[in-house]
Amino acid sequence: MRKKDAKPRKATPRHLENSALYYLQRFATSSENLKRVLMRKVARSAYVHDTDVAESEAFVQDLIARFQRSGLLDDAVFAKGRAETLHRRGNSGRQIRAKLRQKGVADDDIDTALAALGDGGEAELAAALNYAKRRRFGPFAAKRPTPEQREKQLASLARAGHQADKEISR
Repeated sequence: MRKKDAKPRKATPRHLENSALYYLQRFATSSENLKRVLMRKVARSAYVHDTDVAESEAFVQDLIARFQRSGLLDDAVFAKGRAETLHRRGNSGRQIRAKLRQKGVADDDIDTALAALGDGGEAELAAALNYAKRRRFGPFAAKRPTPEQREKQLASLARAGHQADKEISR
């Protein structure tokens, strides 16, 4: 763990490449998100060590392109895996789309990932059921909810991006 007053390391090409590889060992990520992570390192280095940001940014772009060519970075695979994980957790299609956009995934990769989840209505119902199970709503609750609790549960489902459908609100 770093000390609070420790200086960041100088953003050399070797340090940035090692940082990127270490990050990819720990996290699945999109190309844009990896670029953001590395550019934060570059910005801290430029502030402390007065390094050239433009030169480092060009190296980061080349590094990401090289990782994409070698298969270390694949936004389509990342989007598909992340969409499946979020769907299992009970996230709606709208939430999944927003979270993938936040990570910098292109819209066509997002559309492909959402299509891989299955039919829109069936997939949304499955996600809503997963959300209800995780939050112990409705039939998954320990005891029958009061009408006030039921309204709160339905409001929570709506805030999570799920439609107030007859099948879901039973």
